[in-house]
Amino acid sequence: MDLQISIFLLFFLFTAGHSLSCYECTSLTGSCTQTSQCPTGFSNCVSATVTVNSTTVKVRGCAPSVCPSGTINLGIGKGSSQCCSTDLCNSQDAPDPTNAPNGKKCYSCDGNTCSNTVSCSGTEDRCFNATVTVGVQSQVFKGCVSKSLCDATTLIPSLGSVSCCEGNLCNGAQSVTQSFLFLCCSLLSFILLH
Repeated sequence: MDLQISIFLLFFLFTAGHSLSCYECTSLTGSCTQTSQCPTGFSNCVSATVTVNSTTVKVRGCAPSVCPSGTINLGIGKGSSQCCSTDLCNSQDAPDPTNAPNGKKCYSCDGNTCSNTVSCSGTEDRCFNATVTVGVQSQVFKGCVSKSLCDATTLIPSLGSVSCCEGNLCNGAQSVTQSFLFLCCSLLSFILLH
């Protein structure tokens, strides 16, 4: 389950100034008090909340200049992020993703198939289709996302192929056969090494 959470964290923390202090921690309990001085090139603080099944992880830390606020829904879990640019401004948790449907539907992936659908909620006004390749292994992710998160993915070349669209079910259904766990490990490595 921790690997599933890692994929969501990538969508919120992939984005990396001046010297800034931010709260920095990962918490299953909800309490974060550790602070850190951000490295050069990190000009934002971020708070992210990720929920997969019944497990919620709250993350706070430094982020680069590209740091979108918004929500994402992959069907298997949801996440939200909130960015700010002043010292210790990430003291509050990112808001929990809303469950109020907004009428939009997108395809989502579950294991080897991407023919499931998910109801978008809140500010999730786009469908997305992402393919991440590490070595020869590729994994497809689909779901609902806020426009701000879509816009930020174009600035991150190492993320892989990401496209967003606006119509209902516009992200198409496809079957995938690669390992979800392999992708999660790869994305976690990306987060830890960048």
